[in-house]
Amino acid sequence: MQYLYAADGTRYLDLVNNVCHVGHSNPRVVEAGQRQMALLNTNTRYVYDGLTNYLARLAATLPDPLSVGFLVNSGSEANELAVRIARAHTGAHDMVVVEGAYHGHTGMLIDLSPYKFRGPGGKGESEPWVHVVPIPDTYREGERDFAAEMGEVVSDAAPIAGFLVESMLSCAGQIPLPPGYLTAVFEHVRAAGGLCIADEVQVGFGRVGSHMWAFEEHGVVPDIVVMGKPMGNGHPMAAVFTTPEIAASFEEMEFFSTFGGNPVSCAIGMAVLDTIEEDGLMQRATELGERFMAGLRELQDRHPIIGDVRGRGLFLGFELVRDRETQEPATEEAARLVDEMCARNVLLSTDGPLHNVIKIKPPMVLSKGDVDTTLSLLNESLSQSL
Repeated sequence: MQYLYAADGTRYLDLVNNVCHVGHSNPRVVEAGQRQMALLNTNTRYVYDGLTNYLARLAATLPDPLSVGFLVNSGSEANELAVRIARAHTGAHDMVVVEGAYHGHTGMLIDLSPYKFRGPGGKGESEPWVHVVPIPDTYREGERDFAAEMGEVVSDAAPIAGFLVESMLSCAGQIPLPPGYLTAVFEHVRAAGGLCIADEVQVGFGRVGSHMWAFEEHGVVPDIVVMGKPMGNGHPMAAVFTTPEIAASFEEMEFFSTFGGNPVSCAIGMAVLDTIEEDGLMQRATELGERFMAGLRELQDRHPIIGDVRGRGLFLGFELVRDRETQEPATEEAARLVDEMCARNVLLSTDGPLHNVIKIKPPMVLSKGDVDTTLSLLNESLSQSL
């Protein structure tokens, strides 16, 4: 289900909740959790079929040699574990991240998230061990050689433990990485002794439509992959996958998760994978994403306030500007558009460092009718209120 209901019964189309990946209250997921909870719902510290089968199923979605998995409870926990693994393997400490990135809420990950440490209540500046590279935003920055600029930062920072990057940038403004960017920057990172960590927490599990994992669009294989948010369709789940060689470097490190990989989580995770596959949700993401993009571009032609439209599959955004030449961010207007759409029973939200990007990351069970209704209501809201 792609709807949320208020206490008074009012129905809202949810276009922003990318956690409920296969729909709110998905019957298959609910039944799997209930069935397993009636049998055993705690981590016994013993290996059991549900755990090994689920890890094998996840590993089968990833390219070789990413075959060793660790199950935890949140994307923040998973990203922090990925950094620990990278440091154990390389013996280095410093990390590289992209400006505007968000990777989690633990102390370490706030330090690794410019979106947080430069935001309200943040320190303002990065820690000495954190090296920040420019957002590869071709809309605002044009065709700069972002990979070369990143290479200079990495070279100066070497040796580094790793580069933590979303395969598509989320809080930085729903920005697809330019073609060739990951290929080039991964070369720079590995030349500096670091590991390449793909943060798929927001963009993984088929959301981009063309592939299960967004990094696959770029023809690269990371050293570590982090996944979370939609993994349990609202149940707290996340994972880290890496290679046997890298995992071996972490064997002497202390690690245990009380709830990671518990039987209920594995049953729910398996049901999510079943639903993605059996209901053809990746193909749906591709088709509906193309429908959304075509409609948003038509709106861009009609409404000068829409400066850019971007995204893949059902991970989309459009940027509002007061002037297309100066690209002055229409931050207040973006917030007003969100309110106008909420009044029309459609839930959206803003994102980006300037908070002027409208993000669209709905449950993957969206329909063509939902897309068409949204586009019509956006046109109405833009015409009447902005």
